[in-house]
Formats: sequence, C-alpha cells, structure tokens
Amino acid sequence: MISLIAALAFLALVPASAWGLDVVDQVGRTVKLSAPPQRIVSLDPSVTEVLYAIGAHDLLVGVTDFCDYPPEARRKPHVGDMLSPNLETLVTLKPDLVVATREGNRKETFDQLERLGIAVYLVDPVTVRDVLKLMMDLGELTSHRDGAAAVIRDLERRIAAVQERVADRPRPRVLYVLWPEPLVVPGRGALVTELITLAGGASVTADQGQGYPRLSLEAAVGRKPEVIILARHGSRGGATAREQWQRLESMPAVKSGRLYTADGDLMHRYGPRMVVGLETLARLIHPEAFGQPAAATRGAAR
Repeated sequence: MISLIAALAFLALVPASAWGLDVVDQVGRTVKLSAPPQRIVSLDPSVTEVLYAIGAHDLLVGVTDFCDYPPEARRKPHVGDMLSPNLETLVTLKPDLVVATREGNRKETFDQLERLGIAVYLVDPVTVRDVLKLMMDLGELTSHRDGAAAVIRDLERRIAAVQERVADRPRPRVLYVLWPEPLVVPGRGALVTELITLAGGASVTADQGQGYPRLSLEAAVGRKPEVIILARHGSRGGATAREQWQRLESMPAVKSGRLYTADGDLMHRYGPRMVVGLETLARLIHPEAFGQPAAATRGAAR
C-alpha cells in the first residue's frame, strides 16, 4: 500500500525557515506567504474536515454552508455557498489564506480574492495518494506536521486492513450511482472508482468519461451489475431513487437483493472519512469477508 509517511522528507522542500518565499499549491500555482497562516477560510468541506483531523481547526476563521463535518465546523462563521461565497463577509474575517478547489469553486472567486491581496491555495486531489498528500501539505502549511503524520499512518493502516480482507476474492461488478437523475457515475480517474477497486470490486463504469460522467439508465442496466450502491448526500439529503432500481428485477444486483444505499459524503469528500467510505464499500461488496452474509447488509450501509 501507499506509504506517504516515508515521503514526509518531501516537506524539506518547504522548510519552516522558508516562510516569506514561494509555496506551490496542488495545481502548480505559486502562492506567496510572508508567515505561517494564522487565519484560514476554507471554501471546501473536504479541506475543513482535514484541518479538524490534523488539529489545525483553531486556525479556521470561516467556512462554507456545506462545511458540516465535524459538527463543530457548523459553528464557525459562514461565508456562503461554495460556488458564490459572500466576499464581503469573507474579507471581514481578515484571512491570511483561503484554501479552495477548482471543483466547486469558481475561478472568478480566486481572481477577486487575489486582487484584494488575499492568498489563495488551491487543492486538487484525485487519487487516494493525492488525498494523503493533501493532508501532508496542509499539515506543513499550518505547522501541524505531527498531526498530519498521525492521521496518515492511521489511514494507511486501515486501507491495508481492507485490502487484506478482500484479497484473492472474486471481484463482483459494481454500479455506484452518485446522482440518480441525470444518472451520474464514477468514471476514469475518479476517487470512487479507485475506492471500489481497493474494496475488492470492479466498477462497471470505470471505462466511462473522466471523473464523474453521465450515463443512460439503459447503458447501466446493460452492464449487468451484481452490486448497486446508491449515494445519499449526508446532512443535505438527496434522493437515491431506490424505487426506480427496485423495479428492474432482471438485473443481477436487484435479483439477489444487493441494492444498497450509502452516505456519499464518505466516498466523495477527499478527507479522512474517505477511509470510512472504503470500509463501507468493502462491507457492501464483500460482506462475507467481515463475517456477514450479503442479506444482512441489504438496504443500507451500516
């Protein structure tokens, strides 16, 4: 399994004594910081989760309306939604760094912030390795290296444990539904696709478009999935359209009762709960590996 703790030597590239020099963010942009950031606004729920996990949450002075985990994050000052945050509110928080993502935030927002003299650090993790590196990078940025290293060690251990449980088992065909209408699925290079693989499954949409493409219902049915997992969307809810799939009784997954729902935030957000998502997927795809018959997990992820 990936070992990023050994890669902590990478941090020597941005030593503590280098503050005042240039820092390169995850998309290759140069960010100028005169000192370690002390007031951070997060425009990304995943980043918010990471900052809490590594112990850097005291530096958070603002979050978006979507930053709902851990529950304590909801008590931080809000700057609005991800797509169009209230820049007037954001500026009053006097951040010395805004952490954002190109997925869900707009370039216009970044440009406006930089015109106002506020540094913007962009994150762009795609793979499991990228997620662990994000934690390492944020640990360095916030001077919480030890906290980040501890989180990474725990996540690597749990990922390895899942892989050991599902090793050498047959890989059932898995259809993961991110959104029911239009039907959105994980395609090439998507984090969910990799998590399904690590969990011992074979995503039937892994050969589709990059990221999270749309797919017709007919095409999904034609791929004859043996396991179907419908995402629900955390505290914001969101229909899973379960009844639509239950009517497709000829599909192997429906016929065998392997139609499940799961909290999509666990799989879609690239924070520490990503591994809870992996463990959830593994239990749904290979319940027998966890001492549980498939029928026991029917309906919803535990």
